[in-house]
Amino acid sequence: MSGTENVRRRRSVIAASVAAGVLLAGGGGVYLATTASGDGTGAGAATRAADAAGPPTPLRLEGGSGGATVGGDTRGGPGIAPGEPDPGGGPNGTVYTAKGPLPQGPSSAAVHRPEGLVTSAEVTRLAEALGISGSPSLVGEVWTIRPEKDGSGARLDVARKAPGNWTYSWYDGGPAGDACLKGKACPPPGESKPAPGGTPLSEAAAKTAAAPILKALGQDDAKVTATGVVNGSVRVVNADPVVGGLPTYGWSTGLHIARDGRAVAGSGMLKEPAEGATYPVIGASKALAALNEDSKGTGPIGVGHCPTAPPGVDGNGKAEDSGTGGKPAPGHVEPTPPCQTIVDMAAPDRVPVTAAVFGLAARDVDGARLLVPSWLFTADPADGAPYTVVRAAVAPEYLAPPAKPSPEPTPTPTPPPGDGTGAARVVESVRVQGDGRELAVTFWGGVCSTYTVKADEQPDRVTVRIVEKTDPDRVCIMIAKDFTKTVTLKSPLGDRPVVDAASGEAVPRR
Repeated sequence: MSGTENVRRRRSVIAASVAAGVLLAGGGGVYLATTASGDGTGAGAATRAADAAGPPTPLRLEGGSGGATVGGDTRGGPGIAPGEPDPGGGPNGTVYTAKGPLPQGPSSAAVHRPEGLVTSAEVTRLAEALGISGSPSLVGEVWTIRPEKDGSGARLDVARKAPGNWTYSWYDGGPAGDACLKGKACPPPGESKPAPGGTPLSEAAAKTAAAPILKALGQDDAKVTATGVVNGSVRVVNADPVVGGLPTYGWSTGLHIARDGRAVAGSGMLKEPAEGATYPVIGASKALAALNEDSKGTGPIGVGHCPTAPPGVDGNGKAEDSGTGGKPAPGHVEPTPPCQTIVDMAAPDRVPVTAAVFGLAARDVDGARLLVPSWLFTADPADGAPYTVVRAAVAPEYLAPPAKPSPEPTPTPTPPPGDGTGAARVVESVRVQGDGRELAVTFWGGVCSTYTVKADEQPDRVTVRIVEKTDPDRVCIMIAKDFTKTVTLKSPLGDRPVVDAASGEAVPRR
């Protein structure tokens, strides 16, 4: 939702969320910007049907029936962002304990879903707030305002389908082509110069600089943080919008504010999701109990047996009694002690919960990204920084079990060469290198997989796809890292947008 009129309407219902959140013993949640995708189909159709046909359709949350999410990763899929805790607590599990009474919250709440198409006027309003001149043009399914000629200046790309994922970047220009060979090294086309050194803006000044942009997005009532700094002098502003009178998690706007107060990069969603079906919800106590059930732990990783020594064998090949040195009595079988490793005997991690707030969290539901009623718990471990743990608040009877995998056809078809067997990965960014034909594609992936990048070239766009290969027999710890892989195009990229095959969204250039 955008515009002053819609913002005023939202403020009239913000009071309803105040009673839903309570601070237990201090501390605060960590809210990080994430990406989201969705085209308003799938689960959106289900919730619309539920609105008109009595009881709402059960939600099928991808990643589990209730699904705890931790830190800033709400997109699902394997892997945990570096520095974020394992929502399963690792091998030993985690027990979250409230440091005070927990709120009951409302009796029901609505999901919100992406709906509709982004208009040229909406893109223009955001561009003006960012200080970008020019009119947007529709390239495929992406609205774009891009620099001319040497590529220096601002670029804005906005997906036409709701929720209107947008990315903004600034390139300062510089020598290119043969000029690079005659002087100092210069960045490849499309890559910005390093930010100048110096002290970044204060948090308050950065929030003030970001305010007009957030107002243009209809998010001037968002929860705003500005603690991060990149490139030594660029302040990072993250804003979690209020939707339907409730705080959100995983639906953030991120802005990079330079020392002069100018936004030099950003991303977010342009259209606020529409209200869908209303579901009965549970209180924070039940949600925390379910969260602890989700966090029991995975058990020992990579341990298949105890490393105990085999029994001794005499010269005739008979087992000896290792306790006395003599031979065992005929027919006597020594009892085998239970196998216990150090990991087996370790106690679960215990983490205090210092706040519980009722809100909306981004979740994948039947292939679409929705905002689902959820409890946002602030976990405050003694040996680390506070972080947010999210548990869906929808009543269990309205949560459908995870979908069973489709049976494989017989015989199983042979995959094309190089296609691999891993799940689709979402592209984070792309950098144009060399003569404009080489793309350096950055994405998150697991440490035990191998990846290649495929590119499908069309006259109006280039679609990139991450191909993952995994060893199904290998036991691997769930840790994610960022990868950068290159792919060579048949012709220079030029002005064509790069589209991620997994999400269908435009990929920001770096």
